[in-house]
Order: sequence, then C-alpha cells, then structure tokens
Amino acid sequence: MFNNQKSKGDNKTLLPTSTINIIGSGTSIQGDIVCEGDIRIDGQVNGLVSTKAKIVVGPEGDIIGDLVCQSADILGKVTGIIKVEELLFLKSNALVQGDVYTTQFEMEPTAKFNGRCFMDNQPAPDNKKNGKSVLQEAQQEA
Repeated sequence: MFNNQKSKGDNKTLLPTSTINIIGSGTSIQGDIVCEGDIRIDGQVNGLVSTKAKIVVGPEGDIIGDLVCQSADILGKVTGIIKVEELLFLKSNALVQGDVYTTQFEMEPTAKFNGRCFMDNQPAPDNKKNGKSVLQEAQQEA
C-alpha cells in the first residue's frame, strides 16, 4: 500500500501525487514539526510548525507555538508568532493570539486576532532570547 513497488503483471508504479501531512483530531503532539509539503492540523500541537508549503489549522486545531510557512489558512486556535511568506487567511471562528509577519493578510469578520501585524519587508525578529523562544519567555512570565 505504501511502497513504490510494481505489482506482478502490472507495468505501473505507484507514486504519491503530493506530500500532504495530517494531524488528526484527537492527536496531541509535544514538539516541533518540520516538513516540506502541505500540513493540516486538526489536533493539538505544542511546538513549532514549519513547512515550505501551506499550513491549514482546522476548526478543532489548537497550536501553542510558532508557525512558519509559505501560506496559511487558520480556522482554529493559534497562540504564538506566525510568519507567512505570502497569504495568511483567518477564517470564520479563527482565534490568533500573537504577532503576525506576512505580505498578504485576509480576515473574515467573525475571526479574532490579538497581536501586531507586520507587512513590510523587515525580517521577523529572532524568536530566541538566551536560548529560549519568545513564547517560552511569555509562558514563564505568566
């Protein structure tokens, strides 16, 4: 099912059409996720999520950590810094708490955003202070 082997009598090779990663509802991850392809998160992640492609946070998705990607659609909850090269789209019931760095930003009227938005060509600040991320610093202060 998951291999690229030819089956007997068949000259076709099974190849994946694209790289899509899914963190399903009910799944909880403690740690960073780094991938090359698109990723959809319907579960909980406590850590960095980074990809060179698109991140979709589903309506049940809950991320405590930073997002780094090419584009993002947020329907769930994100607490942390979001760095998007292209379009960041906050849909209906999205809740984002943290700063946003992007070139394009779209938000539906019912989405909630608490933070600052930077849309110029200035690089996003380094998220580390004394070896700790900005998110870890904020959590320790709280």
